[in-house]
Amino acid sequence: MAKDMTLMWGAGSPPCWRVMIALEEKNLQGYNSKQLSFEKGEHKSKDVMAINPRGQLPAFKHGNIVLNESYGICLYLEDQFKSQGTKLTPDNKAENALMLQRMFEGLTLFDAMKQVLFYTRFVPENERHDSAQKRNAENLKSEVGRWESYLQGSGPYLAGKTFSLADVIVFPVIAFLFRFGLSEEHYPKLAAYHNTLKDRPSIKSTWPPNWVDTPGQPALKDL
Repeated sequence: MAKDMTLMWGAGSPPCWRVMIALEEKNLQGYNSKQLSFEKGEHKSKDVMAINPRGQLPAFKHGNIVLNESYGICLYLEDQFKSQGTKLTPDNKAENALMLQRMFEGLTLFDAMKQVLFYTRFVPENERHDSAQKRNAENLKSEVGRWESYLQGSGPYLAGKTFSLADVIVFPVIAFLFRFGLSEEHYPKLAAYHNTLKDRPSIKSTWPPNWVDTPGQPALKDL
């Protein structure tokens, strides 16, 4: 069944990476994997635009079904392959609610991170202000601190004692933060979470290839 799936993805992109982790967790290896280069503009290629008119990655097809939003893809895979591979949604209502809460809070963390790391990409030079950059950094610091507090005694994973879709979706963002210099000393719970999960088979096998032999950047070292 994985042979009927095609995933177009870009290395280092948290939205792409979470889909790859979900595919691994659901034992859907063997799908058609097409790595594209953001730097070369391949995400705007005809093949991508044919199934994702926004020209964004990931772009995913399962037979005639097209899904391009990473959250939607992960939820779809869990729904369609519930009994296969890792069960990624808890049966308990309270645990399931917490998983959903953490999943969608992940959007806020991702947005806060982008506002700091990619400020100069998003904001034209004549519209940039030091005060905005300072505010963005303070917002990200507050948001990361919130996630640090979530791991205080709640269990080893983001939504409790079992690995779930919350981890599939948010781990790539946390890994991105540490890639860009987030302090393990300042955020020991998040660091322990990151260092434990990076050896999980689904994560290790999908680790961004452009990260393997290249150093990270210290952009967030003072956060």
